[in-house]
Amino acid sequence: MSTATDARNRTRIDVSSEVPMVTITREFDAPVQRVFRAYVEPELFRQWIGPRDRTFELDVFECRTGGAWRYRTGLDNGSQARFFGSFHEVRPDERIVQTFTFEGFPDSVALETAIFEDLGGDRCRVTSTSLVDSFEARDAFVASGMESGVVEGYQKLDELLVVLGHPSD
Repeated sequence: MSTATDARNRTRIDVSSEVPMVTITREFDAPVQRVFRAYVEPELFRQWIGPRDRTFELDVFECRTGGAWRYRTGLDNGSQARFFGSFHEVRPDERIVQTFTFEGFPDSVALETAIFEDLGGDRCRVTSTSLVDSFEARDAFVASGMESGVVEGYQKLDELLVVLGHPSD
């Protein structure tokens, strides 16, 4: 599956048939340092993660090797979904390796790796993989509506990157 967000930058979502993994690839019109900053600074991360119609609250966000994270998001029915994990490796402007767990399914932990690639010309690519323990868990992840959340989140990130690029910031 692949979703176009505009003619220049597309969010590509690939579902592997060989391993229970999803790969998300997206290019940004910003230098890798600015994109990485938006991933690791709590206040910036909170502004772009997830779909536009959801509230998003960080309870813990220690984006460093050995750090932890926990967040919650509002749902249509007024309840909240909670997620948590740990950062296994944070290498500035290069890579983030973390676990991802939905509290509703605590036995299904994803191992996620985000690779940041400088494309030159103040552009970069982020390739994220999410590996889970079964094809059933992967398929539930894909069926959860994650595609629209990822696409909208990256659109919000595009908007934030423009603001971060202004000299006054």
